[in-house]
Amino acid sequence: MNRGKEVKELREKMGMNRREFSDYYGIPYRTVQDWEAEKRELPDYLLRLLKYRAEIECRIKRVDK
Repeated sequence: MNRGKEVKELREKMGMNRREFSDYYGIPYRTVQDWEAEKRELPDYLLRLLKYRAEIECRIKRVDK
């Protein structure tokens, strides 16, 4: 799977639109848009960090319930 699709799937799994996702992670909106369109390359390490933070947030939410 390409990285742009992975970012989009992560964003959708989190229930966010591009604006919410970019604000949440502190990433410019245009950068997120370009990643998803494969116009800008997303480094592997950054994709791993985004996924890691999303997983941690998900676990925290489960514990809080």
